[in-house]
Amino acid sequence: MLEAFALTDPGRVRSSNQDYFRLLPELGLFLLADGMGGARGGERASSLAVECVAETLGKSSHRDAAALLGAVEDANLKVLAEATMDPRLEGMGTTLVAVLETSEHDVAIASVGDSRAYIFKNGAVRAITEDQTWVQEVGRPLGLDEASLKTHPMRHVLTMAVGVAAAVRIRYYALELAQGDIMLLCSDGLHGVIAKEAIEAILGSSEATMDRKCRNLIEAAHNNGSPDNVTVVLIRVKP
Repeated sequence: MLEAFALTDPGRVRSSNQDYFRLLPELGLFLLADGMGGARGGERASSLAVECVAETLGKSSHRDAAALLGAVEDANLKVLAEATMDPRLEGMGTTLVAVLETSEHDVAIASVGDSRAYIFKNGAVRAITEDQTWVQEVGRPLGLDEASLKTHPMRHVLTMAVGVAAAVRIRYYALELAQGDIMLLCSDGLHGVIAKEAIEAILGSSEATMDRKCRNLIEAAHNNGSPDNVTVVLIRVKP
């Protein structure tokens, strides 16, 4: 069985928080979303997507990879429909990263946008998900160097999000967790701000509790300016 710990924070600049998460260990389900479309639209999109996936899987008799992907597709249509019906929410959407325990220590991961999932194993952090962004899908294939990508005017543009089109491209991954591994889900308020080495140092601390690791990650983002909302979810095999 998996257990999870999480924390969210508006960051140093923004007054509202458009990130949203849910921890549902009884379903083996863990969700994080980062909304877009203004404060009202972003907050609504992220919460609506997460709650839709949670509700769909909660009612499902078979919680497997296919059910997870179907739930994300349902969430996409729900967010799109609400944005269409309410002019104040026009253009809203959200990233989404979802982890579902499919069997003992095995997880299915669905991702849309640029919220990320990492695995911390044997002292090293490795990204599991790939961003759906202009940088990842256009800039790098064009051969632009990393220095140019960091300052490019398109660097923050998503190529896919939940709720912006009738068809959603979902990236899917499967992973087996071992005792001692830690999964990290985070919004770009974390991964866009602090270095991989800093994340490794925090997750690798033998003295810090899991709750404290969450707080330390948020504080590290704060210390680097954290211009966006910051959300972290840590998942591990229950001792």
